[in-house]
Amino acid sequence: MSNILITGATGNIGFEIIRFLTKIAPSNRIIAGVRNIEKAKITFKDFSNLSYTHFDFEDFDTFDNALKGIDTVFLLRPPHISDIDTFFKPLILKFKENGINQVVFLSVQGAEKSSVIPHNKIERLLIENGLDFIFLRPSYFMQNLTTTLIGDIKTKREIILPAGKAKFNWIDIENIGEVGAILLDKFGDYKNKAIEITGLENESFEKVTELINKSIDNPIKYRNVNPFSFFWIKKREGMAKGMIIVMILLHFLPRFQKEPKLSFFYEQLTGKKPTDLKTFIKREKKQFEIQ
Repeated sequence: MSNILITGATGNIGFEIIRFLTKIAPSNRIIAGVRNIEKAKITFKDFSNLSYTHFDFEDFDTFDNALKGIDTVFLLRPPHISDIDTFFKPLILKFKENGINQVVFLSVQGAEKSSVIPHNKIERLLIENGLDFIFLRPSYFMQNLTTTLIGDIKTKREIILPAGKAKFNWIDIENIGEVGAILLDKFGDYKNKAIEITGLENESFEKVTELINKSIDNPIKYRNVNPFSFFWIKKREGMAKGMIIVMILLHFLPRFQKEPKLSFFYEQLTGKKPTDLKTFIKREKKQFEIQ
């Protein structure tokens, strides 16, 4: 039996990791690292065997207690945290102090090629500190359409990004959660490897907007803006500066890169095809409609 800590447990990916991990590896002790335990218990009301610990990336005083007795960590970067030296360097040092040497880190596809994105810096910190790792590098989340971008879709009927005509590979978070759970359970089989997980479609935001409009009554549109315009639009809306910069990096840089490479790791690992965009849009159709 392993003691597995899930950071970001109440987020979309953390939830899916826990959902699949409780199915495939019920003998492990799964601990949700959360800022508010009482709220988390409501989120996970159907998971009777889940344990909880107070953990906050921005509260260093929570680290020692949360990490005590842990064997393996599922680590992710909260979207609003871009200062890696301030928040992740002390955390990774605490991993070492507590004898934790198994980390599955949720990175991004292509992280190894871009030293300016936060995920690259975290990967390097884990390597430099001599920890055994698995870098899970998924492509672009389908759920960005129903989380990060949903505000503009609902209020402006627009997707506003500096992405131009760049093509992104689209992956369902449910697929990521399933893979992540298997990697946590079978860490030794994949340790010290970087694993890309993708869907089977490379599509632009223009094309994805067209797909959404085929399923809804009140159409939306895609508005391409330059990075400076995007920065000021989001700054006026109150988005944190670090988050805006990460959004620009993730959406603007692909305009100058080749189309993402397809990975068939999900199919090889699970024997199933990853979710396609049409299926995802049909599943989430209500979110794109005017309420």
